[in-house]
Amino acid sequence: MAGHSKWAKIKHRKSKQDAAKGKMFTKVAKEIIMASKAGGGDPAANFRLRIAIDNAKAINMPTDNINRAIARGIGGTESDNYEEFTYEGYGPGGVAIMLDIATDNRNRTAGDIRHLFSKYGGNLGETGCVNWMFSKVGMIVVEREDSPLSEDQLLLMAAEAGADDLSGDEDSFQITCAPEAIWQVKASLEEQGVTPVSAEVTYVPSNTVAVQGDDAVRLMKLMELLDDHDDVQEVYANFDIEE
Repeated sequence: MAGHSKWAKIKHRKSKQDAAKGKMFTKVAKEIIMASKAGGGDPAANFRLRIAIDNAKAINMPTDNINRAIARGIGGTESDNYEEFTYEGYGPGGVAIMLDIATDNRNRTAGDIRHLFSKYGGNLGETGCVNWMFSKVGMIVVEREDSPLSEDQLLLMAAEAGADDLSGDEDSFQITCAPEAIWQVKASLEEQGVTPVSAEVTYVPSNTVAVQGDDAVRLMKLMELLDDHDDVQEVYANFDIEE
């Protein structure tokens, strides 16, 4: 996948650790609440909710937790009145960073995020300063050990289902498609005995920036702290860094 960021792969590994600590439960529950509030509690009629529930199940979130989050979204309580928007900026080495934010206190979140960017050698920018470097896609991740198909077989089958591309590393395959095709591709994979560990609508960069040395150390610290922030739902970046 041309220009694909290493962060998607790093985040996938990190999500397993965060799920074990319960951090992912909080973020996924918030996404379920927002999806239910925006489109209703029926996943068959609410694409965003369907993906959120699948991702909740992928990290073994109990069904009771999922149902409670849906009920909170439908009920629309004041405590769950999240505001959604995007922050954009630059990290160390000129790396472009975008953040999906969901917060009940914009001023608090703005101060926190601006402080993190500044502390680790970056700066929070204006809306539109980096989003032109990214494309919105559907991304499905399949663990190599969970796939009964070879990489070539998986690529052929995914392409027939409507996918655009497939890339891989030592642990997993990343299949990309148009956002509206993600459910169709995922269903086709499952029919062939392939169980994805995640499926999401995300942003991938059109090109990457190589980062080394002190900039790489500061960048990874910034990315981790942004990803761990309670009001940050997703982090996207265009860096390329040595493993």
